[in-house]
Amino acid sequence: MGNERLHQAVLGTMRRSSVGGFGLLRRSFSSASSGGTALVTPPPAKPGWRPIRKLMAANRGEIAIRIFRAATELNIKTVAIYSKEDFGSLHRYKADESFLVGQGKSPVGAYLSAEEIVDIAVKNDVDAIHPGYGFLSENTRFVELCEQAGVTFIGPPSKVIHKFSDKTEARALAIAHNVPVVPGTSEWVTSIKEAREFCDKVGYPVICKAAFGGGGRGMRVVRSADELETNFNSASNEALTAFGNGAMFIERYVDSPRHVEIQIMADGHDTLHLFERDCSVQRRHQKIVEVAPAIGLPADLTQKLYDDAVRLRN
Repeated sequence: MGNERLHQAVLGTMRRSSVGGFGLLRRSFSSASSGGTALVTPPPAKPGWRPIRKLMAANRGEIAIRIFRAATELNIKTVAIYSKEDFGSLHRYKADESFLVGQGKSPVGAYLSAEEIVDIAVKNDVDAIHPGYGFLSENTRFVELCEQAGVTFIGPPSKVIHKFSDKTEARALAIAHNVPVVPGTSEWVTSIKEAREFCDKVGYPVICKAAFGGGGRGMRVVRSADELETNFNSASNEALTAFGNGAMFIERYVDSPRHVEIQIMADGHDTLHLFERDCSVQRRHQKIVEVAPAIGLPADLTQKLYDDAVRLRN
């Protein structure tokens, strides 16, 4: 293959997208290196399974770009969504097609437009949606919309998302499976009155967390009754902006803990753990460094964490 042809295969050509913007048409490296012969999508592994030929990333920036890169290596067509403010964002031009979402909404609100995003996917023959992390990745309603539309959600089914994205549901599940928990609210907290009642009962310090989100957003530590109203309202407003729901979950705060996570993977039949990672180095409740395996964690405690994580899924 000549240099000019390889250059064109890698860079692609620009075309007008269906929404009046530009999309990037590119051939995958596998296609270019094989003399222009595209890979053939294999048949479904099981009857009724739908092969993924076209994938949408319901996210932005670097997260979406990484999804597109993986899809390109598998010879899967890619679709980007972007807010008005992200008109010139790189992720838009890394996809085969791109579509504007959330007109009239805030820059964050645009990426929370669940119904509109699924509608775009259906109208443009998208087989699957990858949520990345943040935004709609833990939104039960979004997963349900995907399931109802026949679009594969790359992640857990809605019933699992419901149990684990809602911190009160996850807490109840942990208690039911004899997994130790710290004192916390059993229901969503939506008013300062409910927050005071809980804090007066368990004492301080406590931490207010977004009931339907993560990533350090919508979290505030409260060390005294005087700080409760300001921090509760601040956390709730941030959660509403970031996740579309300002409901809070409150639990007793543990000073200087080790933050150790166990990641699990399941196929609907079997569940296995992928060992642990120590995420204790944080700034503003957001991880800076993850260390795997966790250093200095006793072997018996590590095994208990593995067992508890797998038991929760089963």
